[in-house]
Amino acid sequence: MSDIRLLEIKKLTGHIRVITGLHIGAGRESIEIGGMDNPIIKNPVTAEPYIPGSSLKGKLRSILEVATGNVSRDGSTHQCAREDCFICRAFGNTKDTQYGPTRIIMRDAALNKAATRENLPLLDEDFSPMDIIEEKYENTINRIEGKALNPRPQERVVPGVIFSLEILYKIFDVDGDGGATDGEHFSQIRQGLHLLELDYIGGNGSRGCGQIALEMTEPQSIKPQDLLEGKSDGNAA
Repeated sequence: MSDIRLLEIKKLTGHIRVITGLHIGAGRESIEIGGMDNPIIKNPVTAEPYIPGSSLKGKLRSILEVATGNVSRDGSTHQCAREDCFICRAFGNTKDTQYGPTRIIMRDAALNKAATRENLPLLDEDFSPMDIIEEKYENTINRIEGKALNPRPQERVVPGVIFSLEILYKIFDVDGDGGATDGEHFSQIRQGLHLLELDYIGGNGSRGCGQIALEMTEPQSIKPQDLLEGKSDGNAA
């Protein structure tokens, strides 16, 4: 077992701005006649749409697996557990944990109503969740007759809506490397976020959905040892 000590937590905060309609499906147990059969995921208390951290993390991992040449032919999640594998150390794996726990934490991205209202000034001051959700129909077209065969409605968050983003990345000293390896991997994560902007999140990305823009501050550095010794409140730059 490797010697592992948590040295630092890098904290990235910012906004996710929706560029094209965003669909992250919720699924339904039953469908009423004439009802919506492809709704988006919403907060069950406020009915506001949000972006699950699992969706963000899964998409970022997928993009980085492709970018680093770590895609399995069967499409399964990469799980090599090599000491030098950026993917396994950053995102975790189920084969080997000798190099410590998953480094990256991606929070659920909640709707930022103030930023959305500022970005979409035509919205009322106290706009409702349904004001930022559209209903779009997807069709299959008969190539000969030119008729829609199976129109299906789906919900999408409209362009211009803004969600709050928070990402944490743990820097470990593993076998005395002073956190150098994890520090390098954190830089790769930040580069991967730019790749995310060139791709999409959610469903139907090849049909125009899911383009986003990320607006992030410079990372904060939180030192666990300082917190334990009462030298910091956890918000040090």
